[in-house]
Amino acid sequence: MAKPTFADIARRAAVGTATVERVLNGRGGVRPETVEKVVAAARSLDYPRRLPDAHRGIIRIEVILVRPDSTFFSRLSRAFERIAATLDRTVAVHRTFLDEEDASAIARRIREPGMRRGGLILAVPDDPLIRAALAQVEAQGVPTVQVVTRIAGSKADYVGIDNYAAGRVAAQLMSRMQTRGGSIAALCHSQIYQVHRDRIRGFSDYLSEHPRADQAFVEVLFGHDEGHRSADLLVDVLRQHPDLAGFYNAGGGNGSLNEVLARHPRRHEIFFVGHELTERSRAALRAGTMDVVLDQAPEAQARRAIDLILARLGLHDLPIDNPPIRFITFTAENL
Repeated sequence: MAKPTFADIARRAAVGTATVERVLNGRGGVRPETVEKVVAAARSLDYPRRLPDAHRGIIRIEVILVRPDSTFFSRLSRAFERIAATLDRTVAVHRTFLDEEDASAIARRIREPGMRRGGLILAVPDDPLIRAALAQVEAQGVPTVQVVTRIAGSKADYVGIDNYAAGRVAAQLMSRMQTRGGSIAALCHSQIYQVHRDRIRGFSDYLSEHPRADQAFVEVLFGHDEGHRSADLLVDVLRQHPDLAGFYNAGGGNGSLNEVLARHPRRHEIFFVGHELTERSRAALRAGTMDVVLDQAPEAQARRAIDLILARLGLHDLPIDNPPIRFITFTAENL
C-alpha cells in the first residue's frame, strides 16, 4: 500500500496541506486541537514516520451528563464507558456528571472544560445559559453532538429517537388496547427537556386526532423524575379521577409509580405505558402493573454519538448516517 501523502492526511483531518506539514515537521503555530486532529488522521492512515513527541497527545472527548442516580443516565454512562474501552488508545472519553438544575455550572463546564477537548457530547437540559455557552463552543469549531434531547438553536448533530412518534405510539397502544373507558393522565419531568415536550405533544395529538367517546385526556403532571414526587402525583390523580383508565409516564420514576399501582385495588384496570426497560420495569410488565415499555436504546445512542464525533475528527473512513434511533416496544409477551 502506498505511503499516505500530506494531501491524504489533510483530507482525513479536514485541514490544509500546509497545516499538515507544519504539524508533522514540528514547526508549531497550530492550535492544539488541530494538531490532535492531524496526528490522529496520520495514525489512522498508518503514516510510517515517527511523530514528534510533543504532538503525541490524547484526543479527549468529553460527555456531559446529568442525574447519575437515574437508570436511564446510568445505562447511558455505562455505554460510553464500554465504548471507550474499545477505542484506540489515543482517544479518551471523559464523562462529567453535573446537576441538571444548575444551568450556570453546566454552561461554565461547556465553555471551560479545564482540559484540551477534541469533541463534546451533551445530554443536558435546554436553558438560555446553556444555549449561549454551546453557541460559543460551536463557533470555535469544536465537534459537538447532542444525545437524548435537543438544545434550541444549536447546529450540533442530534442523536436520539423520534420522541414525538414515541408519544403517538404510547397513545395509540393505550387507545386501542385499553377496552375500558375513563380518564387518561400523563406525567413527565418538566418543561426543561425538549424530549418530554415532544413526547407529550405526540401523545396529546394522537388522542385529539383519534377521539374515543368513552375516554378523556384530563391532565399532564410534572414529577421532575423524582420518585416520591411522581408517586404522590399519581396518588392524587387516582383520588381525583377514580375512573382513571390510562396513565402515560414520558419520563423516569417508573419504580415508584408501579409501587403505587401495585397497592391499588384497580391496578389491572389501569393501562400504564412508560419508558426505559430496566429490571424494575421488566418485573412490572411481568406483574401486570405496566402494560407497555418504550425503550430508547441508550447504548445505540452512545455508539452513534461517538461515531459522529470520530467522523468529525477525521477518524472514520466513511460518513456516518444519522437517522432517528429506533425505539423498541416491550410488553410482557416479548421480554
